Amino acid sequence: MSRLILFNKPWGVLSQFTAEGRWRGLAEFIPVKGVYVAGRLDADSEGLLLLTDDGRLQAQIAEPRHKLEKTYWAQVEGIPDEAVLDRLRGGIRLSDFAAQPAQVRRIDEPADLWPRDPPIRYRAAIPACWLEIRITEGKNRQVRRMTAAIGYPTLRLVRAAIGAISVTGLHPGQWRQSEADIRAIRGRS
Repeated sequence: MSRLILFNKPWGVLSQFTAEGRWRGLAEFIPVKGVYVAGRLDADSEGLLLLTDDGRLQAQIAEPRHKLEKTYWAQVEGIPDEAVLDRLRGGIRLSDFAAQPAQVRRIDEPADLWPRDPPIRYRAAIPACWLEIRITEGKNRQVRRMTAAIGYPTLRLVRAAIGAISVTGLHPGQWRQSEADIRAIRGRS
C-alpha cells in the first residue's frame, strides 16, 4: 500500500530530509523512512508539502503535465488592482519561461493562517494585501517571480492546497498520513 504524508512545512525548513547551513531539514519533523517529496517548497515558503513512497503518485502530484492545481496564499507588498492581476490571469513572461495563465483574486488574510516565525517585517507606510493564486505548473520560485514581475513582491508565501488536499487542520511542523487523499489524487487521472 502506498503512503502519502501531508506536512505543514514551517518557514526555514528545506524540502529535503537533510539540514543545510541555517536551514532545517524534514528529518527534524517526520520520522518516516522511505518517503520522498512530491513537489518542493522553498525554505522561505510555508504550507502544504506532500511526501510519498510511490513514484507514480509522486509524478501525478509534482509533474506539470498532470495539471494538478496548487493553491497559494501570497502576501504582497502594495495593493494591485484588477488590471494588474489580469496580467497574471493572462499568463506572464518571466526571464526564462512564460508562466501559464493563473487564477488570481484578492482575499482577506486567511482566518486559519498561523503566525509566521519569524514574523514578516511590518512597514506602516507601505500597505500589503493577500492574493490567492492557483497554478498548475510550480516552477522554481514561480509565484514569487510572478508577483515581482507585476511590481508587487511577495512578502510571505503559503501553499494552502494541492488539488483537493488542504493544509487546513495541520499546524506548522505537524504531519499526518492519509489514504483518502491518495484515492483523490489517483481518481483524477
